[in-house]
Amino acid sequence: MSSLILAAVAFLLLHLLVSGTTIRDRLVARLGEGRYLGLFSLASVAVLAWMFVAHRLARGEAADLAWWGVTPVTRSLQFGLMLLAFLLIVPGVLTRNPGAVGQAGAVDDPDPVRGVLRITRHPFLWGMAIWSAAHILVKGDLASLVLFGSLLVLSLGGAASIDAKRRRTHGERWAAFEARSSFVPFAAILSGRQALKPSEFALQALIAAGVYLVVLLAHPFIAGVSALP
Repeated sequence: MSSLILAAVAFLLLHLLVSGTTIRDRLVARLGEGRYLGLFSLASVAVLAWMFVAHRLARGEAADLAWWGVTPVTRSLQFGLMLLAFLLIVPGVLTRNPGAVGQAGAVDDPDPVRGVLRITRHPFLWGMAIWSAAHILVKGDLASLVLFGSLLVLSLGGAASIDAKRRRTHGERWAAFEARSSFVPFAAILSGRQALKPSEFALQALIAAGVYLVVLLAHPFIAGVSALP
């Protein structure tokens, strides 16, 4: 369990204390954007792999106390939340987004707030947050809380970190993008600053539903446990 906790702390510190702060700016100035991104990506993958391996080893340990488990109600809720998560994650990956790595220039597009970005300017990270919360809902053991709780914190903290970073680097251009979009899903739509236009990401949503079905059926091979009743 100690290895999992150390991995989770390292993962959070790497992203929240480096990626979105002025530390990143200094590293980029010294290393260059490309070299920084390469090293940061390698470190992220390495620590994430450490965290997942440590989680698998920690499950079943005496220290892995369980406070709740799955019930028919929470399982049904999880299926719905997971579908919502994929409906944000997949279109979030497929949509050009000023907040995504390597796509900051999209902030200057004539209409940067399109498709799923009308719902939130951080669809991928909000999808990951919902994915993490859905797993916490049905897995109340300590190892799972550390793993999925860390990913939940990182997803929401990472979204806020991206906003802070883009404000520093893009100033008024990012402020204009923020004014037309929302951090919290559907907030811009509910406030009248945006209109939901499903036709702009209907194909992406169909792809997301297909990916969700594949992951659901392949879950025993991916995670070693079935996601179905």
